[in-house]
Amino acid sequence: MKKFVKITFISVLVIAFIALLSVLIFVGSNLIKYSNLQLDENKLISPSTNVQIYDNANRLINEENTQTNKYIKLSNLQDYTHKAFISIEDKTFFEHNGLNYKRILKASLSNILSRSLKEGASTISQQLIKNTHLSSEKTFERKLKEIALTLKLEKKYTKNEILEWYLNAIYYGNNCYGIEEATNYYFSKSASKLTLSESAMLAGMIKSPSSFSPIINEDACLKRRNLVLDEMKKDGFITEEENERAKSSALNLNLQQENSNRLNSYSEAALNEACDILGMPAKSIAISGYKIHTYQNAEKQRRLEQALKSEDFNSADYAGIVLDSKKHAVTGYIGNSAYKILDAKRQPGSIIKPLLVYAPALNEDLISPSTQLIDEPLVLNDYTPKNVDGKYRGYVSAKEALGKSINIPAIKVLSYVGIDRAKVYATELGFNFDETDTSYALALGGMTYGENILTLASAYSVFPNLGKYAPAKFIEYITDSNGKIVYKHKPEEKQVFREDACFLLTTMLEESAENGTAKALKSVSIPLASKTGTVGKGKENLDAYNITYSPSEVCGVWVGNLDNTPINIAGGNEPTRCVREYFENCEPNEVFTMPESIIEREIDLLCLKEEHLVKLASTNIPKKYKTKALFSRFNEPREVSNLFNEVKNCQFDVAEKDGKVFIKFYADKFCVYEFYDDNKKLCVVHNYEGEKLLEEQINGKLIIKYGYENNLANQAIFEFTKNKSEKKEDLKSSKKQKWFV
Repeated sequence: MKKFVKITFISVLVIAFIALLSVLIFVGSNLIKYSNLQLDENKLISPSTNVQIYDNANRLINEENTQTNKYIKLSNLQDYTHKAFISIEDKTFFEHNGLNYKRILKASLSNILSRSLKEGASTISQQLIKNTHLSSEKTFERKLKEIALTLKLEKKYTKNEILEWYLNAIYYGNNCYGIEEATNYYFSKSASKLTLSESAMLAGMIKSPSSFSPIINEDACLKRRNLVLDEMKKDGFITEEENERAKSSALNLNLQQENSNRLNSYSEAALNEACDILGMPAKSIAISGYKIHTYQNAEKQRRLEQALKSEDFNSADYAGIVLDSKKHAVTGYIGNSAYKILDAKRQPGSIIKPLLVYAPALNEDLISPSTQLIDEPLVLNDYTPKNVDGKYRGYVSAKEALGKSINIPAIKVLSYVGIDRAKVYATELGFNFDETDTSYALALGGMTYGENILTLASAYSVFPNLGKYAPAKFIEYITDSNGKIVYKHKPEEKQVFREDACFLLTTMLEESAENGTAKALKSVSIPLASKTGTVGKGKENLDAYNITYSPSEVCGVWVGNLDNTPINIAGGNEPTRCVREYFENCEPNEVFTMPESIIEREIDLLCLKEEHLVKLASTNIPKKYKTKALFSRFNEPREVSNLFNEVKNCQFDVAEKDGKVFIKFYADKFCVYEFYDDNKKLCVVHNYEGEKLLEEQINGKLIIKYGYENNLANQAIFEFTKNKSEKKEDLKSSKKQKWFV
C-alpha cells in the first residue's frame, strides 16, 4: 500500500512538473515572439489627440465630446494624491520591474480554479500599457503582449514618468479619461487642488467606475474611499488623525455643469459605442488614429435640436433621438444633463404598453383593435392599480384603451398574454428585466430599473418594420490610421412580431396621434403613430416621454431629472410638442405598408355596444349599425350577428273616420316603415321606438312596407272603396274604431 501511495505521489509530481514546464515553455516562447512589439511613445505621452468623428456625408462633426485630453504633471499633484493610487492599486510599484510575480502566481491559481481570467494581477505599469496599447479583451495572448510591452516600458522610462502617464490615461467613469478631466467633472476644479478624501475617492473608483460611482452608488463609493484611506494609513502615507478626518468628510461633489452638453452629444454617444466595438478607451482610439464614421444626418440633427429648443423644460434634463428605422441607424441625438443620459435607466411608464402588452396580445391572436375591454376597479392581491384620472369607463375597445392610455385594460390584456410570455417579447426588443420584475405593474412600466431612450426608440422601430427588429447604432463604420475598414455595421434583424400584428398596432397608435394622449400631433400632415408616457410618484412626475414613428423614422423625446428631482411635465405636453415640431416639415410621401394578411370586415356595432362582442354584420343590418374594421386573417371574427336576421311581424291597426285613414302601430327603432297610397309614397317612419299614430288621406290602396334599411321584405296591404265606406278588411268593427272616438 505504501509503495502504491509513493508511486502515485511521484506520478503526480512528474505530471505537475511536465505541466509547469509546458506552461513555462509556452509563455517563454510567446514572450520572445512578442518581444518584437513596438512601444509607441506617442500613445503614452500625447496629451492633445482628438478623435475624428464624421457624419453620413463624410463631414467632420463639429461638436464637443468628453475626449478633451486634459493633462497634468505629476509634480503639480499633491503628494497624497498619487500615493492613494499606489496604496490601492500597486503597493510595490517603486520596487518591482513592472511585474508583481507573487500577485501573478496568486491570480493564476485563482483563474485555474475558476476556469476563467477574472483575476488580472496588473501593476500600474501593466494598466498603463493596457489602457494605451491594447484592447480590453481577456485572453492569454493579450496578457502576454501586455507583459512583453510592460517590461520594455520599465527598462526605458522612470517610475515617475510611468506614474504620471498612468494617472493621465486611466478611466474614471462618465467619460472622464485622466485625473485632470475627472477632477474637473466631479469637483469643478483642477487635480492640483484635490483633498485627501477626494484623492482617495478617485483612486478607489477606477477598479469599477460604475460600481463605485459617487453619482449612482454613493454608499459603495464611500466604502471604497475609506478602504483606500485605511490602506494609505497602513502603508504609512497618512496619520491616524488624517485618516479619520478624511473618512468623516462627505463626498462633496460639484459636478461641472458646462459638461452637460458634450457629455450627451451625438459625437460622445458615437465615441462610447466605438469604445465598446474596439474594446479600448477613447484615448487609445484617438492616439491610434481611428476614424469614426456615423449615421448622423446634419439636417435631421438640426431639426431635432431646433425642436428641443422650442420648449422650456424648466431646467430639467432631457434627450431627443431620431432613428432611421429601416437602417437601424441613429441619425440624430442630443441630450442635456450633468450625467450621461444613455447610461441611465429610467422607468418607461406607459411607453411600454405597445411593446410588452398590446403587440404581444395581437401576435398571440388574443385581441384585435376592436376587442372590447372592461375598464373597472381592479384588485390583484396587494396591487390596486388605478387610471390616471381616477375614472372608469366601462367597456372600451382595445384601440381606445391604448390610444387614451387607460391603465386597467392594459393590465387585463397583460393577464391574457401572461407576464413571462410578455417579457420574452420585450427581451427580444432589447429590454433587460430584473428578477424581481414579476408583477402586473409591468403593464404600466413598473420596472425595477427601466431602460434608456435609445433602447425604447429602437424597440418602437419594430412596428414600421413590420415585426423585424435590430438595435439602432450610431456608427456605420470605423477605419484605422491607414484607412482600412476595421468595423462595419451589419444589422442582424430578427422577426419578433408578425407583420399583421405590427400593422394593427400601428392603426391603434395612429388613433393616439389623432384623438388620444398624443393628439397634439393631429395637425401634422404625414402618417404618424405615437405613444406618450408619464412616470409619477404620488402627485409628482419624474419622467415624461413621447415616442412617435412615421413609415421610415422614429423620433423619441424624454424629459426628467437623473437625480429624481420632480418635474411639472407630462408626456402628452412638452415631449409631444417637440416631436410635432420635428415632423412638421417632413414631406408626406410615405404610407404605412398594409400586409396581405390584413383583411377588412363589416362588424355589428349594436352587438359591440350591447353584447360587447365582435361579430360580423348580417346582410340585413342597417348601415348605421355596422362599421368596417381591420383584422389579421389569423384572428378574424367568424360568428355572424343574429340581431337583424329576421324582422318581427308588426300589427297595424287601421281605421277610417271622416274621410281619413288612421294607422296605429308599435315601431321598432331598428326598422324602416314606408307608407304608400298605391305607388305614391306618403311618409317614412324610422329611428323611432314606441307607439306611433299616423293620419293620411288614402284614395286607393294602403301599402305598408317595412323591415331593415336595406331589406324592406315585410308588407301589409289595406284596400278601400272609392267612398271609403267599404273595405276589403273589416275596418268598421267597433273594436278597431274605439281608439279614434
